[in-house]
Amino acid sequence: MSGHSKWSTIKRKKAAKDAKRGQLFTKLIREITIAAREGGDPERNFKLRLAIDKAKMANMPKENIERAIKRGTGELKGRELEEITFEGYGPHGVAMLIQVLTDNRNRAVADVRRVLTRKGGSLGESGCVAWLFEPKGYITIAADSDPDEIALMAIDAGAEDVTVGSDLVEVFTRVDDFQAVKESLERNGVTLESAEISMIPKSLTHLNEEETIQVMELIDALEELEDVKQVYSNLDISDEIMAKYEAEAAG
Repeated sequence: MSGHSKWSTIKRKKAAKDAKRGQLFTKLIREITIAAREGGDPERNFKLRLAIDKAKMANMPKENIERAIKRGTGELKGRELEEITFEGYGPHGVAMLIQVLTDNRNRAVADVRRVLTRKGGSLGESGCVAWLFEPKGYITIAADSDPDEIALMAIDAGAEDVTVGSDLVEVFTRVDDFQAVKESLERNGVTLESAEISMIPKSLTHLNEEETIQVMELIDALEELEDVKQVYSNLDISDEIMAKYEAEAAG
């Protein structure tokens, strides 16, 4: 269940450190702006609180966060943003959800379709793959302390499932329980790497190494697009293939 979620986490960690920090900040600012349309007080707006937390984890300056909130509430002028989810397929029939935040729908559609086509995928009709995913609270923690203890804490706090990997503890919750689990872990001194509502696949597609890397390259290319907020897939990615892909990318 956690293969692509782990991939997304690693992508965010890399993005926060590399030369594309400006692009990362642009995406996070858009996310805050969209969320702030439902109210500028993060204590009363759960979606905004999550977006702000994500921006803080990426070390976004406070003034950038405040400006984004004001754009969302209408206190500052800004270009109108639209939130869209595209559905489609990667190579070998892998299901994909592509979440977009854009000020230009036509550009976003063209860019997503171009990358999908170039990398062996295709856009699908609305509803074609959404049923394969369900929203879950998703929290990641570095497994550098006592991962089993962290897992027990999460379960005691109400987590639905916990996966302990070699370098990462992944916590899955019902959406309604997400905030309570997150706050319980933080009160117990656990440092979170990420915390968000994620689209988790109900079942996974298993491919060989070459095919898996083809799909990972497509996800990578989509997430490089300015308008793409997040890409979810039902691809199963083993730790071994993940490590190989990261090593090749670093080289």
